[in-house]
Amino acid sequence: MPPSDDLRENVRDLLKRTAVALKEAGVPFALCGGYAAWVRGAPEPDHDADFLVPAAESERAAKALADAGLQVLDPAEDWLLKVVRDDVFVDVLWRTCGVPVESDLVDRAEVLPVLSVQMPVLAATDVVVTKLMALDEHYCDFSRMLPVARALREQVDWAVVERQVAGNDFAVVFLQLLGRLGIVERFSPA
Repeated sequence: MPPSDDLRENVRDLLKRTAVALKEAGVPFALCGGYAAWVRGAPEPDHDADFLVPAAESERAAKALADAGLQVLDPAEDWLLKVVRDDVFVDVLWRTCGVPVESDLVDRAEVLPVLSVQMPVLAATDVVVTKLMALDEHYCDFSRMLPVARALREQVDWAVVERQVAGNDFAVVFLQLLGRLGIVERFSPA
């Protein structure tokens, strides 16, 4: 069931407030996940928004968000925090796919307008890599990835994606699917 307009607006508002708080505190960050893909042309996600901060900045990020008056929850997972308001939340992650976020990933982000707020948005290649690396035997929903790959295909360095996901069989199969469907010529069968 698609989210209500009110829910979507609440996620968008919390996304902006989170970005502004991190920006004003000088914490390096980047919008990632579904909303980063959306900014670059993919369909808008129907759930939360996500930001990355370098692992070394996680405590400073939590303090900046709390100091800005946002409600910050520390969930059981030791690799993220949640900014919460009413029925929506924004995840701030410092590990992705089990790997600590390094500054270079955030540094590659491009500052773009997102809902009238200028903020760093993860590079399209990095968006695809992080989404593909999340695929595993417990979560392997290609139907969510196809619209993202289709929308971002001309913005992505597919050779880099192929190299970075080579150890993930689910991601490799997805790349083969992109070729068989004619979405990315690089992976088309000979």
